[in-house]
Amino acid sequence: METWLKKMSSWLFLIGLLIAVIFGFIVGANLWTDTNNYGAILLVILGFVVGIMTFLALGNISKEKIPTFLLAALILISIAIGASTDWIYGLNYIGPYISSIATMLAVFVAPAAGLLALRAIWDASKTEELIK
Repeated sequence: METWLKKMSSWLFLIGLLIAVIFGFIVGANLWTDTNNYGAILLVILGFVVGIMTFLALGNISKEKIPTFLLAALILISIAIGASTDWIYGLNYIGPYISSIATMLAVFVAPAAGLLALRAIWDASKTEELIK
């Protein structure tokens, strides 16, 4: 059962990344403005499910890889913030794509990163009495 959940978590993460890139291309090309944020809501839900599975140690991110994931998520969210500036968005042809893809990836990764940051804080604050 546990290996099945880990495989499902890995597939959900991969699907979330693919959906984020596809939505980023579609929004960047102005084919869909996503005014109701349906794409972002779907990505947040997927990111939250992946984060919950990993938080409960059923996901694909092991305890040793959590700091690496959190650092990568922080960098990705920083890139999305930087890419949303007028300077990047205003680049001819490629600017809207970069901005939209980075934003959608950050929207997907942020819920999982938030949950794993809580777990990392909890693990770091454990004392020997709690472990026993």
